[in-house]
Amino acid sequence: MARNIKERIVIKVGTNVMTNKDNRIVRPVLKRLVSQIAELYERDIMTILVSSGSVIAGKEVLGKSKIEDNTQRRQVYSAIGQPRMMRLYYNIFHDYGMKCAQVLPTKRDFSPGIHRQNMINCCEGLLSEGVIPIANEDDAVSVTMSMFSDNDELASLIAQLLNADKLIILTDIDGLYTGHPEEDDSSLVKDVSPEEDLCKYIKDSGKVEGEGRGGMGSKLDYAQQAAAKNIPTFIANGKKDNTIIDIIDGKAIGTKVSL
Repeated sequence: MARNIKERIVIKVGTNVMTNKDNRIVRPVLKRLVSQIAELYERDIMTILVSSGSVIAGKEVLGKSKIEDNTQRRQVYSAIGQPRMMRLYYNIFHDYGMKCAQVLPTKRDFSPGIHRQNMINCCEGLLSEGVIPIANEDDAVSVTMSMFSDNDELASLIAQLLNADKLIILTDIDGLYTGHPEEDDSSLVKDVSPEEDLCKYIKDSGKVEGEGRGGMGSKLDYAQQAAAKNIPTFIANGKKDNTIIDIIDGKAIGTKVSL
């Protein structure tokens, strides 16, 4: 019997959320993420998780690579790390009595045609069976023109493809600030419209350190694209407890981008 789905949301978790200062994956962070997805599951709210981390996971397994070419080195790290990421997620979801599945899209899967329909059919089938799709760009084969700019773009495209009710982009700060988040006179921007020009904010607050490709400017760009399709989008701190549940429960968390 197909699962009754009251609501579907897309959650994107970036590398900087799941790693510590030594760029190592922190398992308790993943467990906290999955525990919230499990709580939503009990409410018949299904999640599509867009997760980074494969490159970092590959580095943890392989160590320092001797490959000089940056693109090839990233491909190798991703190919090694993706199974490790899925093993981590599989074990944690299993602890909550849930199932997850791996989805590795490339850009062609969002162009009109059979690839797009296959992507929709796969995700819809998984959701109807109560299985959590975990999507990540297929870095092992996606290079140059075939790459997404980052997983923020991928999450926004998936949200639009599946007509999600919400998109939540988790990062390592509380949201969009009027300046650099560490400055005393900088304050959190609570609400943003899809058409708003945000250049005045992202000059400083968009800088992101660590292994992630996407900065605040990227997050806002793709958040606005999703919001323009009537998908309320939230940028919030994934390192804090209960962030996802608080957003679903209507609390004023992070930066909301909506019509």
